Amino acid sequence: MSSFKIIHGSCVLQDVDAVVNAANKYLASGGGVCGEIFRRAGYEKLNLACSKIKTPLDDGDAVITEAFNITNAKYIIHAVGPDFNNSSAKLDDLFRAYYNSLVVLKDNNLHSISFPLISSGIYGGNLDNPAIVSAEECLKAYNEFNLKYEYDINVILCAYSIDEFNRIKSIISD
Repeated sequence: MSSFKIIHGSCVLQDVDAVVNAANKYLASGGGVCGEIFRRAGYEKLNLACSKIKTPLDDGDAVITEAFNITNAKYIIHAVGPDFNNSSAKLDDLFRAYYNSLVVLKDNNLHSISFPLISSGIYGGNLDNPAIVSAEECLKAYNEFNLKYEYDINVILCAYSIDEFNRIKSIISD
């Protein structure tokens, strides 16, 4: 049976099959959760794996690499969220980043995943409440996935700050 929960914590620290990197279109190491994933996985190994993937990726794309030195997960799914500082950014692309990550999970016969709030940090830009928008798109992608596939998935949506957690925890009922 599939499950969806929201927690206060880091997606990188969850015991799951795959952690999600809020990636940029070049799969380059960045700041925030992306920087933490690269640090924990090992810059050299993860950079080499990412260099073998044809970039630039489009907003909403998701690809997979090994997790390398991240011992609580087997894989990293790199999901490219839109940059809402850019006027052409679309909520559809944010939805697709979550949804395509779930499809990659299924296509690799994996069942558990931890997400950060994609496009809610520096990419949150002009959104009034990026954390809530991101959480809503994640839940929407989870529901759509479950309508389309008979495949059990366990999703953990991670709010890194307590402020984000308090804002988004009400979007689901336990």
